Amino acid sequence: MTKHPDHISASKFIDELRRYQKGSVSRRHFLGVTGLGLATAVLSTAVPGLRPRKAWAGLSGTLNVTTWPNYFSQENYDNFTKQTGVPINVNVFGSNEEMLAKLQAGSTGWDVLVPTNYTISTYKNLDLIEPLDLKLFPSYDPAAQDPRFLGPGTIDGVTYAVPKDWGTTGFIVNTKATTENPTSWKEFFALAQGPLSGKATVHDYQLTTIGSAAKALGYGFNTVDKNELAEIEKLLVATKPHLFAVTSDYQPAMRNGDAAMAMCWTNDAAQLNRDMPEMSYRLGKDGGEIWVDHYAVIKGAPNREAAYAFLDFILTPDINAKEIEAHGTPTTDSRVLKLLPESILKNPILYPAADQLTALEYGAAETLTNPDRAELMARFKSA
Repeated sequence: MTKHPDHISASKFIDELRRYQKGSVSRRHFLGVTGLGLATAVLSTAVPGLRPRKAWAGLSGTLNVTTWPNYFSQENYDNFTKQTGVPINVNVFGSNEEMLAKLQAGSTGWDVLVPTNYTISTYKNLDLIEPLDLKLFPSYDPAAQDPRFLGPGTIDGVTYAVPKDWGTTGFIVNTKATTENPTSWKEFFALAQGPLSGKATVHDYQLTTIGSAAKALGYGFNTVDKNELAEIEKLLVATKPHLFAVTSDYQPAMRNGDAAMAMCWTNDAAQLNRDMPEMSYRLGKDGGEIWVDHYAVIKGAPNREAAYAFLDFILTPDINAKEIEAHGTPTTDSRVLKLLPESILKNPILYPAADQLTALEYGAAETLTNPDRAELMARFKSA
């Protein structure tokens, strides 16, 4: 058993403090080597992640978080409830379009939303999310974020959303269930109509389903060209009778063998491959999507104080590291990177080679509300 020191020199203390602030060491390590124990309140100004969070004693009610399937650590959520007394109710959606429609209908009761990069400007313009008060969740450090992912959440110099994590949209193949070896979206749709008929799934989400079909035909991921959309619709409608399902929650079908190939996001791919190594994730060589998901607070959130307490909790580096390990999505926070195991950092599903990312595109804001894409998706689903 390691015996913690009864005292620590000033220079050693400052050194360890700086390491903690940079995210190089965990909270547990810092408290252990300094021997601070319960005396963390002294450091509340310099190290927000260590403060006792006395304000949490005044929290009440339920926190409503709206997010994606298989996308959070239940242990972290349970620990938030233990520390605050506030239970978390999770609402899961399959697409940003569904989230937007629900919010526009009003009276959702949501507090925290997990929007994707291309949707944030629309939420802001419709006055559905509030400008974030960064002072209320000081565990978030903009300087620690990968600058590639900071743009979408800040509009006209005001922060409306902060990065949660980033990833890609590709497809996953059960190599024990098929000898087919697709490497492109063109091959994905050909196989779905042929050898893997009845064994493939696509997202219940127009951005990725229409976008991936667009790449299969050599068009831009975000196309709104009417002629191109007409060709995309032909491909999707021809594929529809051959699909096992149109769903954004495709893990069950891949795990139980009902499906052998699925349009797939990074986090699902990492979870499936972790549990079933025969699950092989591919990025289409003909392109596809790169994305950044964010945290935002709903305008008029019924439990606003708990929403900010949640952001402060979940974005604390050592807690955020547990979040990343649980759902398997790459972090945007350099402090968290230093706390993750090599098995994550060297996982090519999470961190593909740079040349694999060059063909990928971010979703464009106009696709969220484009009526032609919305109508195309509706016709495809009803076909």
